[in-house]
Amino acid sequence: MKPIVREHLYGYTQLLPWIITFAVFWLYPLAYALYLSFTQYSTLSNTATWIGFDNYVAVFHDTLFWKALTNTTIFTFGTVPVTTTLALLLAVLLNKKYVRFVSFFRAAYFMPTVTSLVVIALIFTNLYAKDGYVNVLFNMIGLPHPEKYGWLQEPTTALGSIMAMDVWMSVGYYMVLFLAGLQTIPNDLYEAASLAGASAFTQFKKITLPLLRPTILFVVVINSIKSFQIFVEIYVMTKGGPLEGTTTTLVYEVYRNAFGSTDSMGYASALAYIIFAILLALSLLQMKILKPKV
Repeated sequence: MKPIVREHLYGYTQLLPWIITFAVFWLYPLAYALYLSFTQYSTLSNTATWIGFDNYVAVFHDTLFWKALTNTTIFTFGTVPVTTTLALLLAVLLNKKYVRFVSFFRAAYFMPTVTSLVVIALIFTNLYAKDGYVNVLFNMIGLPHPEKYGWLQEPTTALGSIMAMDVWMSVGYYMVLFLAGLQTIPNDLYEAASLAGASAFTQFKKITLPLLRPTILFVVVINSIKSFQIFVEIYVMTKGGPLEGTTTTLVYEVYRNAFGSTDSMGYASALAYIIFAILLALSLLQMKILKPKV
């Protein structure tokens, strides 16, 4: 056996545990879910009846799907720009060497990211209650607030309240990504720009933003995917309410159909693959718009 062949075989042998794990826990479930999306599957009898594209047609005729798609779109396009902008601004500020206690602030902003999402959702559920701290604060400063039922029980404020919590929770993670990107930019560029008389804003516009373009693309894409797949917050805080479809999202609809009924697993699988197609198209569009210019 040739040495190069032996080396390749040794490399594949080392990768074999990961390949098996990937095939069993990723490829097989994906392929099986695709098969189920073309069937009427009963979890009680464990039988699947082939029905072709009927589940996909049913999804597009389901009014709850369109409500969930609308809510998910509002959530994604309402949180991603705000989170990205705040994370970038915080990263720029905390990248300065003269800022005191910079390590403390970096850790403090990143802390919500490593905290259990369920715990955060439960805390904010109490904060948003009719007698919670948010209502108390708004009452003290004289701002209008839903004092009768609380923020999560009012159809007009429920989704926006969850969006605000998501921004607060996510901004620290993306701030760290931007910090990593900022620290790859040579200081010589800023020094040369300062000697040329460029203001701080001009340096940010002409140096920081162009060189951070790959990081911005990465942050926007993964943040969009995360936001489009929001589930835990909805499940813990509102269960899609307060009225039917007020805060329901696409992934929550997948869960509700998959585990809330004994014969909707095929429908849930079809919905999951529709979400995959939407995310794929959205990611490709974002990469086309934000890809670094050569």
